[in-house]
Amino acid sequence: MPAPGLVMGGVVGLQCGAALTTRLYPTVGPAGVVTLRLCIAAVVLTALWRPGLRWDRATLAIAAAAGTLLAVHHLSYYEAVDRLPLGAATTMEFLGPFAIALFGSRRATDLLWACLAAAGVVLLSHSGIPLNAAGLAFASLAGCCWGGYILVGKRLAARVPDGRGLALAVIWGSLLSLPYGIAQAGTRLLAPGTLALATAVAILSSVLPYTFHLEALRRVPPRIFGILTSLEPAVGALIGLLLLGQHLTTPQWAGVLAVGLASIGATRTPGRTPKPTTPETPSDTSDEPTPRTPADQRDGPGGYGAGRYRPAQRGPSP
Repeated sequence: MPAPGLVMGGVVGLQCGAALTTRLYPTVGPAGVVTLRLCIAAVVLTALWRPGLRWDRATLAIAAAAGTLLAVHHLSYYEAVDRLPLGAATTMEFLGPFAIALFGSRRATDLLWACLAAAGVVLLSHSGIPLNAAGLAFASLAGCCWGGYILVGKRLAARVPDGRGLALAVIWGSLLSLPYGIAQAGTRLLAPGTLALATAVAILSSVLPYTFHLEALRRVPPRIFGILTSLEPAVGALIGLLLLGQHLTTPQWAGVLAVGLASIGATRTPGRTPKPTTPETPSDTSDEPTPRTPADQRDGPGGYGAGRYRPAQRGPSP
């Protein structure tokens, strides 16, 4: 799957999972949702990848940093979703990836698409409904953590070529969130109905999106990844409309269009970085002729044995 498709799949999964979590808030609260989501995702990813602990200190530190950012992001984002409409919370969260796209830009076209995405974010945030100040603060913190995760996740993807690094990060994040979830929900975390819904949330919001995003970060620079995730506010607003009945105003639909165009433009704009070439074998890259033995001269290309009749030897050569 192309990198833009991976990012888009992750964004849709995140927002669908966020919509489902609204059914869990009355039972376990935002911290309980985060704990269940990360713990279940940690179990699934550990079963899939079996990460182990035989890593150098630098890799473990990067995985721990990624897990910390994930835990803080989840806690702050779900606290924001509990206080704000899904589209508004996701719009504020996008400020982190937008900053990565803006400050990492080296081309005028990248800056143009980032500015267009910013205009869409502004239009999406003008809903005419008073927004909770604490919710805005939590959403802004989530945006900072998400932007930091993009940078740290890029390093983790470069050091670990598969999903074992992600599994380590999620395990660490689940351990960090566990005390908050237990303090808020207690034994309600173990109710069968809660666990079933939380499993769906964990797969939609953690296992699939972060696997997709980590693979995408192996293929595209963080600034392009940041612009591609600008679809998240638009997807969040659409999911809020379809699943939660949160209607959009005309300026918000204009913001959806602006963000979508920015993402399409960032994807289709050709870059100046040359495409990576497939490593060649030494025989293909070497400019020096290979010494030819007498047998090669007789049997190899250009020898009298290539495409010609080879006289039989009836006895030892003199």
